Amino acid sequence: MSKKKKSELKTSYIERKHRTEDIVDTLKDNYMPYAMSVIVSRAIPQIDGFKPSHRKLLYTMYKMNLLRGNRTKSANIVGQTMKLNPHGDMAIYETLVRLSRGNETLLHPYVDSKGNFGKASSRDMQFAASRYTEARLMPICKELFSEIEQDTVDFVDNYDSTMKEPTLLPTTFPNILVKSNKGIAVGMASSIPSFNLKEVCEYTIAYLKNKNCDVFQYILGPDLPSGGELLFDKEELQAIYESGKGSFRIRGRYRYLQSEAIIEIYEIPYTATIEAIVEKIVELMKNGRLKEVTDVRDESDLNGLKITLDVKKNIHPEELMAKLFRYTPLEDAYSCNFNILINDTPKVLGISQIIGEWLNFRRNCVLKSIAHEIDSKFERLFLLRGLEKIVLDIDKAIAIIRHTEKESDVLQNLIHAFDIDAAQGEYILEIKLRNLNKEYILKKTQEIESLEKELKKLNEIYTIKELQDELMISQLRTVIKEYGQERKTGIVQKQEVILHAEEEKVEEYPLTVFLTKQGYMKKIPETSLRAYSEQKLKDGDEILQQMDLNNKDIVLLLSDKNVMYQIRLSEMEDTKASVLGVFLTNYLETEEEEKFLQLITPNDYQGFMIYVFENGKIAKIPLASYETKGFRKKLLNAYSDKSKLIDVFYMQEDLNLLICTQEGKYLSIHTSLLAPIGSRNSQGVQVLRLTKKDHVISACVLDEEDLLQWEFCKTKKIPLAPKRKDGKVKENVQISFV
Repeated sequence: MSKKKKSELKTSYIERKHRTEDIVDTLKDNYMPYAMSVIVSRAIPQIDGFKPSHRKLLYTMYKMNLLRGNRTKSANIVGQTMKLNPHGDMAIYETLVRLSRGNETLLHPYVDSKGNFGKASSRDMQFAASRYTEARLMPICKELFSEIEQDTVDFVDNYDSTMKEPTLLPTTFPNILVKSNKGIAVGMASSIPSFNLKEVCEYTIAYLKNKNCDVFQYILGPDLPSGGELLFDKEELQAIYESGKGSFRIRGRYRYLQSEAIIEIYEIPYTATIEAIVEKIVELMKNGRLKEVTDVRDESDLNGLKITLDVKKNIHPEELMAKLFRYTPLEDAYSCNFNILINDTPKVLGISQIIGEWLNFRRNCVLKSIAHEIDSKFERLFLLRGLEKIVLDIDKAIAIIRHTEKESDVLQNLIHAFDIDAAQGEYILEIKLRNLNKEYILKKTQEIESLEKELKKLNEIYTIKELQDELMISQLRTVIKEYGQERKTGIVQKQEVILHAEEEKVEEYPLTVFLTKQGYMKKIPETSLRAYSEQKLKDGDEILQQMDLNNKDIVLLLSDKNVMYQIRLSEMEDTKASVLGVFLTNYLETEEEEKFLQLITPNDYQGFMIYVFENGKIAKIPLASYETKGFRKKLLNAYSDKSKLIDVFYMQEDLNLLICTQEGKYLSIHTSLLAPIGSRNSQGVQVLRLTKKDHVISACVLDEEDLLQWEFCKTKKIPLAPKRKDGKVKENVQISFV
């Protein structure tokens, strides 16, 4: 190699290396700050219970005097909040909506709303534009801002350094457990359900007295704003309480009106929506799995949520609701992940640890508040002591002021005459002439004694931890009295509902299933088939498969769109030979042009699927690859789509295949030569080398009688014919072609 060529290669290598290093540096310089920003400044709540977007909005409303004033347009609030939050008006307004009373997302909303703010329980009910709605702060926000002017929390510059905003809000109760929070950051997430305010405050009081107190004695479980019933499992909840991770189950509430033959569902799980529940019930009715229900309606109005079911008479409502709880979102799981920012560090904590961290934060707020009050009262006391010095000789003070020629000398003359401080002198000089009487001055100086007592008490609280605890307990009891409410979510022992959640009994009887080329499926009981065996078909249609099965069976249905469907025969209605049957495109909600290739009985998922592709490859996939833990109606990527599928076969034992190509070549192969492949989307192995113009056009199974006829093209090894330099396939003596 020439020196010039070596130099060029070296230069190219160095350039590629620099480009690689540039990409790595770019990721470090840009992605990591972004990830940390999302974690610390967006998605994960802090110990006060708020994310930055919540805090910025509520603080803006507080500064707009919306805690005591009248409501104002939401658009006005959004515009003012943009001075602290630059993420766009719609993002701010959506935050306002979720914090509002009208949206019903929170157990204790922070925004008193007027107008259409949508509903958390409805997927389709959208909130009105910000120009049509009004809002102000709810009374509970007094507990968020009561001490914010007393230097209890740190303030930082906003994004353009034109304003100050608080880093935290000095909440007087553990808002972190009362307010529900969900957020997804980079590499981590947070999911905290709401707990009853009264229970949380009572546990906090008990924790201050004894850190080892039992959580379950005070906090029964999450209390969600949508109500419903919590399926109480002490082991599950204890894991959540201790580790901050786990899940619990929540279900809706209903009432059965026997005289009207209806069931009214009036509370649903926090994670569900009315539309999702109604759609699932309709689907079950169409599938024939909910024969007890004749109609379902959403009758929610201004009086509240209501889903009405018209049911048949003489049903057992508990059994029907057990079925709905099992197969619809009327019962759902809530996953918990108590991930909280503690001093800008994400930590997953249990309830007692969260309360411990909150008490540390709250104690710091209390100490700062007391220090601020001590400074304020001491300053007042200092001024009054200066006023006290002129009580004995008011006339002298007046004379000094009156006989001083220059205004600038008045303060200095007063300071020298009475031996007071400049601040005290200014305070005295600001007193109005009408107040320069002994009664006014004596009244003011009497404050000195009460201020000294208050300062003594404040200093004691500041230095004695037990007194700080008493103050926090007093504040928590005030919160309980003012804002405490009964639980919305009921508690039901999980053991009481296990029997109701059992698998429904399926009637067992023999039947015959017919699958047609145009996608119709008939499920005909054996008794009906005996009476009338001639099958009615659509013009041009023909029967693709016929199988003798049982009503309890589950079948697999393969389509040409790379999908395997799973069907419970018990969920399909019985039909007669004189009808067309169920149109699978509608029943399975498939694409209009989707064709069905084969119906398979799993038989404990024994056997194999054989896929023959146009490019000469065959895949032998164990049927066990399609087995799932739960019942999945639709399984994607059922086979490889890299080459056109020519034919598919289901076999429990190995068989002989005959493959034919466009150019009239044939190959007979026994499937035992093919190694099973666990991956469903594998193309398998190349069994036939083809020219560029040739491709496989058909495949079929050879019976024992046909083997001798096709013996001349049988192979004992999988053909792997090498290529020549010109790209043509070399002859393989092991294979005979016609």
